[in-house]
Amino acid sequence: MIDFLIHSPVSYFAEKTPDHPALSFDGSSMSYAELDRVSNQLAHALIARGLQPGDRVGIFMHKGLELGVAIYGALKAGGVFVPLDPFMPAARLEVILEDCDLRHVVTSDRLVEAVAQLPAALWPEVYGVDDGHGLHATSWDAVGLYPSTLPEVWIIDQDLGYIMYTSGSTGRPKGMMHTHHGSNSYARWGAMHVGLAPSDRVASHAPLHFDLSIFDFFSTVQSGATVVLVPEPVTKFPASWTSYIESEGISVVFTVPFTLIEMLERGAMEKRDLSSLRWVLFGGEPFPPKHLRELMRRLPDVRFTNVYGPAEAPSCTCYDVPTLEEGSEEPIPIGTMSVNSEGLILDEDDRACAVDDEGELCVRSSTLMKGYWNRPDLNEHAFFYRDSFGPFPDVFYRTGDLVVRREDGLLRFLGRKDRMVKTRGNRVELDEVEAALCSHPEVSEAAAYAVSDGRGSSVILSTVTIHDGEGADAAAIMRHARTRLPGYALPKDVVVAPELPRTTSGKIDRRALGESHTFTDAT
Repeated sequence: MIDFLIHSPVSYFAEKTPDHPALSFDGSSMSYAELDRVSNQLAHALIARGLQPGDRVGIFMHKGLELGVAIYGALKAGGVFVPLDPFMPAARLEVILEDCDLRHVVTSDRLVEAVAQLPAALWPEVYGVDDGHGLHATSWDAVGLYPSTLPEVWIIDQDLGYIMYTSGSTGRPKGMMHTHHGSNSYARWGAMHVGLAPSDRVASHAPLHFDLSIFDFFSTVQSGATVVLVPEPVTKFPASWTSYIESEGISVVFTVPFTLIEMLERGAMEKRDLSSLRWVLFGGEPFPPKHLRELMRRLPDVRFTNVYGPAEAPSCTCYDVPTLEEGSEEPIPIGTMSVNSEGLILDEDDRACAVDDEGELCVRSSTLMKGYWNRPDLNEHAFFYRDSFGPFPDVFYRTGDLVVRREDGLLRFLGRKDRMVKTRGNRVELDEVEAALCSHPEVSEAAAYAVSDGRGSSVILSTVTIHDGEGADAAAIMRHARTRLPGYALPKDVVVAPELPRTTSGKIDRRALGESHTFTDAT
């Protein structure tokens, strides 16, 4: 199979195994032949409505079979798909549509009204809806009238495949540009490492705007296997994972430690037949050894892999976890560099660190992003350049993660250089949280900080001061924050204080705040 483009395997397996399920959701399925046909029709519809190669296509949808159609239809049209969190505040949706110049959005009747409420200047063409609420809409029935053949579009593997937005330190989300080549590299790595086969049923637990979903859709389809889209009620209540794995015959899972810990502690694993499960990959944040050890004890025939990589360079390291020693609390290593990846550990002067010396991990990889969309300011500082061939240096991404290389060659993650944290697998810039809090008209200053929840994840907390004479309370400030931040980035608690503690240099002492915080449950 020649698959320079990330969507090529759909057509290949539509011919090889046309009736095999490509997608499964909530009791329904879609074969490879049907996915190929409907995504071709959507591609023709997009082109008929003016889409040019390289144009961005928003995907603003909940989980469902049509989600896969939207992804592959956008790619087949030569478009660049942009995942949009269906739960994001309207203000954030507006920022991304404007920043990415989204003129085409595949959505649903359930969500289209949120698009229609945006300023008219931002209104895109919408697809997949019967009523556009004033927008120009193309229904799925209308999509079905377009040709079912693959449209002739000239793109190569160096062209963009998707742009994924994440938290930005200034309050402005930043979009990571990934090519077909990078996406294919990620997909091939996942398929090879796990040994995916058509018989596999891979759980798609992560939302599309989370980079773990790229494995779910592309590694799975690369192998002719079945993507099982996990319904949102299951993702919201991870304790129901065990019954879902049993009923759906899930064989491979890639998720965050929080989900697996919930499954371990509340999933009644001893009552379930989990014999279909053969491989669990986890990433996004550290997995406490005590929980992983117990999970491995409960699932002795399952292999476990710790996958590390920022969304800018996914899966650049991995570690197949062996048996964990009883009582050991040694952090799980992030392993060694993956195939077709290279890592440097640099000190503050960009000099190579010795073994066991702490430094920033810088990565070059076939999965590396092309850069940040429309952000030359970020691109200027995001990369390290190593002299190689005169004017053509080797380009490494500065992850901002502090690591050490142990004597045995394994990398160990120590923490972040900056103010980015992970909460339940989601990446959050604490400066963005502060910017949202400070945008409340009565807030004078805001400090956001994170503390451990004791289970390998972080809880975001905040303390604010208000202008003299103003009467805003914590609940009002939290209501304001909900209009500007995705749910996972909301502080668990907001404290209104007369002043913020300072360091000797006059900076806000966030460490002191974290150590002294008392919950008031503003949420």
